[in-house]
Amino acid sequence: MIPYRILIFSISLLISFTAFSQEEKVQDTVKTKVSYGIRVGVDLSKPLKSYLDEDSKGFAIVGDIKVATNYYAAVELGFDDVTTEEDYMNFSTKGSFIKLGINYNAYDNWKGMENEIFIGARYAFSFFDQTLNNYTPNAYGDYFLASPIESGTEFKDLNAHWIEFVTGMKVETLNNLYLGVQISINKMISTKEPNNFKNLYVPGFNRVFSNDLGIGFIYTLSYNIPIINKFK
Repeated sequence: MIPYRILIFSISLLISFTAFSQEEKVQDTVKTKVSYGIRVGVDLSKPLKSYLDEDSKGFAIVGDIKVATNYYAAVELGFDDVTTEEDYMNFSTKGSFIKLGINYNAYDNWKGMENEIFIGARYAFSFFDQTLNNYTPNAYGDYFLASPIESGTEFKDLNAHWIEFVTGMKVETLNNLYLGVQISINKMISTKEPNNFKNLYVPGFNRVFSNDLGIGFIYTLSYNIPIINKFK
Protein backbone atom coordinates (compact mmCIF):
# COMPACT_ATOMS: atom_id res chain seq x y z
CA MET A 1 0.00 0.00 0.00
CA ILE A 2 1.04 3.53 -0.72
CA PRO A 3 1.92 5.33 2.50
CA TYR A 4 -0.74 7.86 3.53
CA ARG A 5 1.65 10.82 3.46
CA ILE A 6 2.95 9.99 -0.03
CA LEU A 7 -0.64 9.70 -1.32
CA ILE A 8 -1.57 13.11 0.11
CA PHE A 9 1.60 14.66 -1.35
CA SER A 10 0.93 13.17 -4.80
CA ILE A 11 -2.67 14.44 -4.86
CA SER A 12 -1.57 17.91 -3.75
CA LEU A 13 1.14 17.99 -6.43
CA LEU A 14 -1.37 16.91 -9.10
CA ILE A 15 -3.86 19.60 -8.03
CA SER A 16 -1.11 22.25 -8.09
CA PHE A 17 0.09 21.21 -11.55
CA THR A 18 -3.49 21.21 -12.89
CA ALA A 19 -4.13 24.69 -11.50
CA PHE A 20 -0.86 25.97 -12.97
CA SER A 21 -1.74 24.54 -16.39
CA GLN A 22 -5.17 26.16 -16.31
CA GLU A 23 -3.60 29.50 -15.35
CA GLU A 24 -1.20 29.23 -18.30
CA LYS A 25 -4.12 28.54 -20.65
CA VAL A 26 -6.00 31.58 -19.32
CA GLN A 27 -2.92 33.77 -19.76
CA ASP A 28 -2.41 32.46 -23.27
CA THR A 29 -5.96 33.35 -24.21
CA VAL A 30 -5.83 36.94 -22.87
CA LYS A 31 -6.36 39.27 -25.81
CA THR A 32 -4.66 42.64 -26.17
CA LYS A 33 -6.50 45.49 -27.85
CA VAL A 34 -4.65 47.21 -30.70
CA SER A 35 -6.22 50.48 -31.85
CA TYR A 36 -6.07 51.69 -35.45
CA GLY A 37 -7.11 55.33 -35.49
CA ILE A 38 -6.35 58.84 -36.65
CA ARG A 39 -4.02 60.80 -34.39
CA VAL A 40 -4.45 64.57 -34.75
CA GLY A 41 -2.56 67.29 -32.95
CA VAL A 42 -0.75 70.62 -33.01
CA ASP A 43 2.84 71.75 -33.07
CA LEU A 44 3.31 73.49 -29.70
CA SER A 45 6.62 75.08 -30.67
CA LYS A 46 5.07 77.57 -33.11
CA PRO A 47 2.60 79.22 -30.68
CA LEU A 48 5.37 79.31 -28.08
CA LYS A 49 7.77 80.97 -30.49
CA SER A 50 5.03 83.41 -31.53
CA TYR A 51 4.55 84.34 -27.88
CA LEU A 52 8.27 84.85 -27.24
CA ASP A 53 9.16 86.54 -30.57
CA GLU A 54 6.87 89.19 -32.06
CA ASP A 55 8.58 88.76 -35.44
CA SER A 56 7.51 85.12 -35.70
CA LYS A 57 3.94 83.90 -36.17
CA GLY A 58 2.83 80.45 -37.19
CA PHE A 59 0.61 77.46 -36.63
CA ALA A 60 0.80 73.83 -37.70
CA ILE A 61 -1.44 70.74 -37.50
CA VAL A 62 0.08 67.26 -37.42
CA GLY A 63 -1.54 63.89 -37.97
CA ASP A 64 -0.79 60.24 -38.55
CA ILE A 65 -2.63 56.99 -39.06
CA LYS A 66 -1.45 53.43 -38.48
CA VAL A 67 -1.43 51.60 -41.81
CA ALA A 68 0.44 48.43 -40.79
CA THR A 69 2.37 46.99 -37.88
CA ASN A 70 4.95 49.65 -36.90
CA TYR A 71 4.17 51.83 -39.96
CA TYR A 72 2.33 55.16 -39.85
CA ALA A 73 1.35 57.50 -42.67
CA ALA A 74 2.08 61.06 -41.50
CA VAL A 75 1.05 64.57 -42.56
CA GLU A 76 1.86 68.09 -41.38
CA LEU A 77 0.41 71.34 -42.65
CA GLY A 78 0.64 74.92 -41.48
CA PHE A 79 1.72 78.46 -42.17
CA ASP A 80 4.53 80.84 -41.18
CA ASP A 81 4.77 84.64 -41.08
CA VAL A 82 8.37 85.39 -40.09
CA THR A 83 10.56 88.50 -40.25
CA THR A 84 14.27 87.69 -40.49
CA GLU A 85 17.25 89.93 -39.77
CA GLU A 86 20.40 89.11 -41.75
CA ASP A 87 23.77 90.86 -41.94
CA TYR A 88 22.76 92.97 -44.92
CA MET A 89 18.97 92.89 -44.92
CA ASN A 90 15.67 92.57 -43.13
CA PHE A 91 12.92 90.62 -44.92
CA SER A 92 9.54 88.99 -44.20
CA THR A 93 8.35 85.58 -45.39
CA LYS A 94 4.70 84.56 -45.38
CA GLY A 95 3.18 81.34 -46.70
CA SER A 96 1.91 77.83 -46.12
CA PHE A 97 3.40 74.33 -46.33
CA ILE A 98 2.39 70.67 -46.53
CA LYS A 99 4.46 67.61 -45.63
CA LEU A 100 3.57 64.00 -46.48
CA GLY A 101 5.45 60.88 -45.50
CA ILE A 102 5.76 57.76 -43.39
CA ASN A 103 7.16 56.78 -39.98
CA TYR A 104 8.56 53.46 -38.84
CA ASN A 105 8.20 52.70 -35.13
CA ALA A 106 11.35 51.01 -33.85
CA TYR A 107 10.10 50.76 -30.25
CA ASP A 108 9.00 47.34 -28.98
CA ASN A 109 5.89 48.16 -26.96
CA TRP A 110 4.52 46.16 -24.07
CA LYS A 111 1.06 44.73 -24.55
CA GLY A 112 -1.55 47.46 -24.78
CA MET A 113 0.97 50.28 -25.34
CA GLU A 114 1.22 52.43 -28.47
CA ASN A 115 4.32 54.55 -27.79
CA GLU A 116 6.78 55.35 -30.56
CA ILE A 117 10.46 55.90 -31.16
CA PHE A 118 10.42 56.44 -34.88
CA ILE A 119 12.39 57.27 -37.98
CA GLY A 120 10.82 58.46 -41.22
CA ALA A 121 10.87 60.57 -44.33
CA ARG A 122 8.76 63.39 -45.79
CA TYR A 123 8.16 65.06 -49.12
CA ALA A 124 7.28 68.70 -48.53
CA PHE A 125 6.36 71.79 -50.53
CA SER A 126 5.58 75.40 -49.72
CA PHE A 127 3.95 78.41 -51.43
CA PHE A 128 4.93 81.81 -50.10
CA ASP A 129 5.74 85.50 -50.62
CA GLN A 130 8.85 87.45 -49.64
CA THR A 131 9.04 91.15 -48.78
CA LEU A 132 12.39 92.95 -48.64
CA ASN A 133 11.91 95.46 -45.82
CA ASN A 134 15.36 97.10 -46.03
CA TYR A 135 18.88 96.22 -47.08
CA THR A 136 22.47 97.40 -47.35
CA PRO A 137 24.13 96.39 -50.65
CA ASN A 138 27.28 94.35 -50.07
CA ALA A 139 30.35 94.34 -52.27
CA TYR A 140 30.38 90.60 -52.90
CA GLY A 141 26.90 90.26 -54.40
CA ASP A 142 25.98 87.31 -52.20
CA TYR A 143 22.34 88.30 -51.95
CA PHE A 144 21.59 90.57 -54.86
CA LEU A 145 22.71 88.89 -58.05
CA ALA A 146 21.35 91.44 -60.52
CA SER A 147 20.61 95.16 -60.23
CA PRO A 148 19.81 96.61 -56.77
CA ILE A 149 16.18 96.47 -55.65
CA GLU A 150 14.14 98.92 -53.64
CA SER A 151 13.26 98.42 -50.00
CA GLY A 152 9.70 97.22 -49.52
CA THR A 153 9.71 95.23 -52.76
CA GLU A 154 7.41 92.20 -52.70
CA PHE A 155 8.13 88.90 -54.43
CA LYS A 156 4.99 86.82 -54.90
CA ASP A 157 4.09 83.30 -56.05
CA LEU A 158 7.31 81.68 -54.86
CA ASN A 159 7.56 77.99 -54.04
CA ALA A 160 9.94 75.34 -52.76
CA HIS A 161 10.09 71.53 -52.73
CA TRP A 162 12.25 69.46 -50.40
CA ILE A 163 12.67 66.16 -48.60
CA GLU A 164 13.07 65.56 -44.88
CA PHE A 165 14.59 62.75 -42.83
CA VAL A 166 13.00 62.70 -39.39
CA THR A 167 13.41 61.02 -36.03
CA GLY A 168 11.47 61.45 -32.83
CA MET A 169 9.21 59.91 -30.23
CA LYS A 170 5.57 59.94 -29.05
CA VAL A 171 4.54 58.96 -25.53
CA GLU A 172 1.00 58.34 -24.30
CA THR A 173 0.62 60.48 -21.16
CA LEU A 174 -3.13 60.02 -20.66
CA ASN A 175 -5.61 57.73 -22.39
CA ASN A 176 -5.17 58.43 -26.16
CA LEU A 177 -3.31 61.70 -25.43
CA TYR A 178 0.28 61.87 -26.70
CA LEU A 179 3.23 64.19 -26.24
CA GLY A 180 5.87 64.08 -28.97
CA VAL A 181 9.08 65.58 -30.21
CA GLN A 182 10.57 65.42 -33.71
CA ILE A 183 13.81 66.57 -35.32
CA SER A 184 14.29 66.77 -39.09
CA ILE A 185 17.17 67.25 -41.49
CA ASN A 186 15.94 68.98 -44.66
CA LYS A 187 17.37 69.01 -48.18
CA MET A 188 16.01 71.39 -50.79
CA ILE A 189 15.08 69.82 -54.15
CA SER A 190 13.99 72.92 -56.05
CA THR A 191 12.88 76.46 -55.33
CA LYS A 192 11.47 79.35 -57.33
CA GLU A 193 13.41 82.54 -56.54
CA PRO A 194 13.40 86.12 -57.84
CA ASN A 195 16.28 86.96 -60.18
CA ASN A 196 18.03 89.16 -57.64
CA PHE A 197 16.92 87.81 -54.26
CA LYS A 198 17.58 84.45 -52.60
CA ASN A 199 15.05 82.54 -50.51
CA LEU A 200 16.94 82.45 -47.23
CA TYR A 201 13.84 81.39 -45.27
CA VAL A 202 11.08 79.05 -46.47
CA PRO A 203 7.88 78.24 -44.48
CA GLY A 204 8.10 74.71 -43.12
CA PHE A 205 11.75 74.41 -44.12
CA ASN A 206 12.97 77.25 -41.86
CA ARG A 207 16.38 78.86 -42.40
CA VAL A 208 18.08 77.77 -45.63
CA PHE A 209 21.75 77.11 -44.92
CA SER A 210 24.59 76.45 -47.35
CA ASN A 211 24.18 73.46 -49.69
CA ASP A 212 20.40 74.00 -49.42
CA LEU A 213 20.23 72.22 -46.06
CA GLY A 214 17.95 72.99 -43.12
CA ILE A 215 17.00 71.78 -39.66
CA GLY A 216 13.52 71.50 -38.15
CA PHE A 217 12.20 70.87 -34.65
CA ILE A 218 8.61 70.41 -33.46
CA TYR A 219 7.01 69.58 -30.11
CA THR A 220 3.54 68.08 -30.47
CA LEU A 221 0.41 67.39 -28.47
CA SER A 222 -1.97 64.99 -30.20
CA TYR A 223 -5.04 62.86 -29.55
CA ASN A 224 -5.70 59.44 -31.02
CA ILE A 225 -9.26 58.96 -32.34
CA PRO A 226 -9.89 55.19 -32.35
CA ILE A 227 -11.57 53.90 -35.51
CA ILE A 228 -10.86 50.16 -35.55
CA ASN A 229 -9.98 48.05 -32.53
CA LYS A 230 -8.36 44.68 -33.16
CA PHE A 231 -7.55 42.05 -30.59
CA LYS A 232 -4.44 39.92 -30.61
